[in-house]
Amino acid sequence: MISGILAIVGRPNVGKSTIFNRIIGERKSIVEDTPGVTRDRIYGKAEWLTKDFRIIDTGGIQLADQPFREEINMQVEIAIEEADSILFVVSGKDGITLDDEYIARLLQKSGKPVILVVNKIDDISQNDAIYEFYSLGLGDPIAISGVHGIGTGDMLDAIVSSFPKKDRKEYDGMTRFCLIGRPNVGKSSLVNAILNQERVIVSNIEGTTRDAIDTPFKREGKDYVVVDTAGIRKRGKVYENIEKYSVLRAMSAIERSDVVLVVIDGESGIREQDKHVAGYAHEAGKGVIIVYNKWDTVEKDEQTMQKIEKEIRSHFLYLSYAPIIFVSALTKQRIQTLLPMIDAVHDASTLRIQTNVLNEVIMDAQLMTPPPTHKGRRLKVYYASQVAVAPPTIVLFVNDPELLHFSYKRFLENSLREAFGFEGTTLRILARERTR
Repeated sequence: MISGILAIVGRPNVGKSTIFNRIIGERKSIVEDTPGVTRDRIYGKAEWLTKDFRIIDTGGIQLADQPFREEINMQVEIAIEEADSILFVVSGKDGITLDDEYIARLLQKSGKPVILVVNKIDDISQNDAIYEFYSLGLGDPIAISGVHGIGTGDMLDAIVSSFPKKDRKEYDGMTRFCLIGRPNVGKSSLVNAILNQERVIVSNIEGTTRDAIDTPFKREGKDYVVVDTAGIRKRGKVYENIEKYSVLRAMSAIERSDVVLVVIDGESGIREQDKHVAGYAHEAGKGVIIVYNKWDTVEKDEQTMQKIEKEIRSHFLYLSYAPIIFVSALTKQRIQTLLPMIDAVHDASTLRIQTNVLNEVIMDAQLMTPPPTHKGRRLKVYYASQVAVAPPTIVLFVNDPELLHFSYKRFLENSLREAFGFEGTTLRILARERTR
């Protein structure tokens, strides 16, 4: 579970992206070695003092043909709506500008915790430059150098201290799921169909969902929560036209969910934006179900479902474990299959395997297909242990982790899936050198 979501805001050229990369510990903003995953530079994951949190780099959202002040407005509005805390970056070399003062006024009205950092303080002799920033009225400024890493420890201390203490006890024991996807794919209609009531405003105009309310309900003795993904309430076309924004809007809901339903529009088919939001659910290690909606609008014959399933698999290579359900929110076709599938995926993601049974499967797999040699050496798996659930995480204790090739890891994953199912959940396999 993450501690919170941090948004980085500030005018251009103050070093937001440098600080973003410094916090997440990556020089490159786009880093992913899993085939088919679309990574976006506008979000990342970080850890400090055993606290995991997500970061939004609002500077990664570009608004074509928009006035400069309007672009700042959008960045700040996203930060205020989507984040638990806000990192406001200013430049110690430039001093306070009118744009800094403007952003500060917007943030003061937000009621969200704000950490003010004065970047580009590359030498201790420049520390006096921070004092003028007290006049912004946002508390004690922290002097940092994003390039050299000076002061980042103090900044990270302030960030993790700013996150709220969230009480999630009200949903303990309940299966939480959310529906994510592009605007107008039918998420609201599907929620209504599942709940069997007109709870959400439904329209064929993009961006008409306004309420952000989690909805607990009971079905056949089981407790569920639909985690709402409504996001910013004052959205206009300028937000909806930015594909990256849909990822941001889905971030919080994905984090709070056990199972994520990736909704694809049967009328318009698969778009690049679908991969953005699905990739995030995969990375977060959530249970995933692909829901192909508006099946009633598709012209079909006996082969149509197989053809579309093959196309989905080719676009979402990294979601080969995710079940695909073809539904229609309008006609209620197969809607009754969604909750049982959510249950099955949730059960798979929280499955714990007995250590002796796990090792038996791993050893049998090695006997059937021994690891390949690499530079004259062969991988030896001494034993395995499951260390976590949601997602299931297996640690292999080996002679040398470098010898676990991607292809052999995939073979072991397939062996585990064949033995235990794990439908709808990612399976993480880590290699550790056995200590003597």
